Amino acid sequence: MNRHIIYISAISIAVSACSGISTKRASGDFEYAKSIEAKSLKVPEGLHAPEKSEEFFITNDINHKGPVGANVDIRAPSLVLPIAASSRVEQNSSEAKIWFDQVLDDKDLQVFIYQALQDQLTEDGVALSTVNAQDKIFESDWYHSETESGYWLFKTVDVAESMRFRFQFESKPHGRSVALKVSVVEYMKTNGSGATKQMDVIDKQRAEMSMLNKIVNQVDYKYRKVQQEHRLMRANQQLVSVSENSAGESAYIVEMELDSLWSNMPIFFEDYGFTIADLDESKKIYYVDFVKPDAGFWDSIWGDGVPVIEIENGRYQFDLTAKDNKSLLIIKDSNGNVLSAETMNKIFPVMGPALSFRNIF
Repeated sequence: MNRHIIYISAISIAVSACSGISTKRASGDFEYAKSIEAKSLKVPEGLHAPEKSEEFFITNDINHKGPVGANVDIRAPSLVLPIAASSRVEQNSSEAKIWFDQVLDDKDLQVFIYQALQDQLTEDGVALSTVNAQDKIFESDWYHSETESGYWLFKTVDVAESMRFRFQFESKPHGRSVALKVSVVEYMKTNGSGATKQMDVIDKQRAEMSMLNKIVNQVDYKYRKVQQEHRLMRANQQLVSVSENSAGESAYIVEMELDSLWSNMPIFFEDYGFTIADLDESKKIYYVDFVKPDAGFWDSIWGDGVPVIEIENGRYQFDLTAKDNKSLLIIKDSNGNVLSAETMNKIFPVMGPALSFRNIF
């Protein structure tokens, strides 16, 4: 039993020692901070002073009021992370500031970033208020954090910190570049030593950078969400439909300009069992031979086979004409007869996706 108590005591001491390690200060001894500078060498009269090298001379023109030894904060300053599309930081600037360039032409850039700022504060459960609408200055409500010690009912608050942030927008005259600057505008800290409104310089910079990076991350998230919406819209958009030409003949309307559809039809032919026999570019007509492709054994196993167009083998004529900014496609058989609406609807589940060329555009 005593041995168990000793082990538990040793573990408790080890844990206490680990938890007491500060990430703000260097480890080791700081005896160097107590050393006294040697006095200058006094040379007796009649003797020459020895030669002295200035190679490693350290000037006395330094900040003697700065921290020394264990009081030196060794943490590296935080950096702004421009992870959002077309975001950038100013070189050699220590401010928590970032520039965004226009990415979405259908969105007002400043409104888009402001919405990201609002979303982030809403997520944090903190209110945002307008200080100066004309100068685009906004401020947050208080952010609170506490450090506790003890267990269960015996917990005590060791440190309580509160801070408010200011957010200021800046726009280029052309409006396609917008900057956001973050600064701590008010601070309060309470611990065992009392209360203070003075914030450590490095802590202040780290808090500002952290807040700005959270907003940049929110902007990046909103960009990705818009891009996803565009992709889904594109994927769900019906680019091909069954219709008729002016003569009442059944045809496909393709949401693509005539020249683009004409130049991409060979890709369709190659993938779906057609061979180009002849063409008339001036009239935009393809003459093709169709042989229904056989699904290979391994294609049937792995599901890699191309969908088959259910028409008879033989020669066909594909007539393309322009209609507004779209294209009209009429298909004729070897006798020059236009395929019926019934046939065009029957093969549409294959022809529609095929003529959309989604894998290309």
